[in-house]
Amino acid sequence: MNPNHDLAGAFTFPGSSTTVKRLGYGAMQLAGKGVWGPPEDEDAAVDVLREVVASGVDHIDTSDFYGPHVVNRLIRRALHPYPERLTIVTKVGFRRPADRSWHPAHSAEELTSAVHDNLRNLGLDALDVVNLRVGDDGESIAERLTVLADLQRQGLIRHIGLSNVTAGQVEEAQSIAEIVCVQNLYNVANRRDDALIDDLAAKGIAYVPFFPLGGFTPLQSSALDSASASLGATPMQVALAWLLQRSPNILLIPGTKSLGHLRENLAAASLRLTEETVAELDAIAAKTG
Repeated sequence: MNPNHDLAGAFTFPGSSTTVKRLGYGAMQLAGKGVWGPPEDEDAAVDVLREVVASGVDHIDTSDFYGPHVVNRLIRRALHPYPERLTIVTKVGFRRPADRSWHPAHSAEELTSAVHDNLRNLGLDALDVVNLRVGDDGESIAERLTVLADLQRQGLIRHIGLSNVTAGQVEEAQSIAEIVCVQNLYNVANRRDDALIDDLAAKGIAYVPFFPLGGFTPLQSSALDSASASLGATPMQVALAWLLQRSPNILLIPGTKSLGHLRENLAAASLRLTEETVAELDAIAAKTG
C-alpha cells in the first residue's frame, strides 16, 4: 500500500481562497514529555517536519503553548521560509506556567500576547488560522472571540476557528466572526459530535477531530482489528480512513514524532472502506457509549 499523495482530497475554508488537503499533521508530539520542553532529538523532529511537507501535506496544526514555544520554534527552524501553499493553524487560550500545568488564558491581554508569541516564534507577519481553545463549558465566548476578531481586523489573523466547544458556543461565535473550522474530540469510538459535524458540513465549515486515534489511550476494537486484517492495514490507519469517509468537511491532523509512524498515517489516505466495513466500525460507538 503506497501513500496517496492526493491525501484524500481538498477542502476550502469558507469565505476564503485557502484550500488544504484533508490529511494534515499535528505537531504537538514534537515537544518533550508531557508537551514540555524540547524533544530528546531536535534534529529528528526537524526531519519529521520536513518529511511532512515533502509528502505533500499542506497544513500543520500547532500552538505556542506546546513546549511552551518549543514546537513553533522547531517549525520555523525546519520550514522557514515556508512553502507558499503551507497553511499553519495555531491556537490560543491556554498557558503553561513553570509547574507544567495547563491554565486557561482568556483575558484580552493574554489572548493578544499569545497571538504575538505565535507570530514571533513562527516568524510570521500574520497567522493563517487561529483557533480559540475554550473548554467545552457552555459559557459565553463572546468577549474572548471579540478580542480575536479585533486582531483579525488589524491584519494579524487571517481566519478564526474554535477548539473544544459546544454547538451553542459555535452558534454564538458565528454571530461575531466568520468561523472556518471547529476542533473537538472525535473518533470512531467517540461520536458525541455527529450532529455538529453534519451541521458544519452543511455550512461549509471544517471539522478537525483531535485525538483521532484515541489520544493517550489508543483505540482498541475487534472491529478495527478485523477491518485492518482484511485491508492489509493497521487498525490506526483504518480509524483514520473511517474519519476521512465520515464527512467531506473532516480534516485530520494525526501527530507523531516518528518518520515511520508518519508514513503509516499518510498511507491511510489511500484506504477505501466498503459500506459493510463502515457499518461495522459505526457500531463501535454503540458498544463503548
